[in-house]
Amino acid sequence: MIGLRPGLSIWIATQPIDFRRGMDSLAMLVSEAFGANPYDGGLYVFRSKRRDRVKILTWDGSGLVLYYKRIEGQFTWPPIKEGVMPLSHAQLSVLLDGSDWKRVPMRVVDQPARAG
Repeated sequence: MIGLRPGLSIWIATQPIDFRRGMDSLAMLVSEAFGANPYDGGLYVFRSKRRDRVKILTWDGSGLVLYYKRIEGQFTWPPIKEGVMPLSHAQLSVLLDGSDWKRVPMRVVDQPARAG
């Protein structure tokens, strides 16, 4: 199960990848293409060319974890372009359910001021 905790960064690669890639290859892709640290605890989401599969790479504190899901039908993906884009927890949940994640707006809320 993927633990979605406050402050967790979720990034999705907008271009499809070769789904024969394993953990090490995806970690290298996170480093080179995302410009991120694959061991920072964030979730890195990858799509297949067929649009029916997703891989998620994360570091859980003791090792790399690779989640893989295939659905009957197709996932709704962002347009194919260069780079990556952020997703909210709600958007990721909707995407993994096979629904249209774009119907869930990315909600950014400022932290409240400290009392006292």
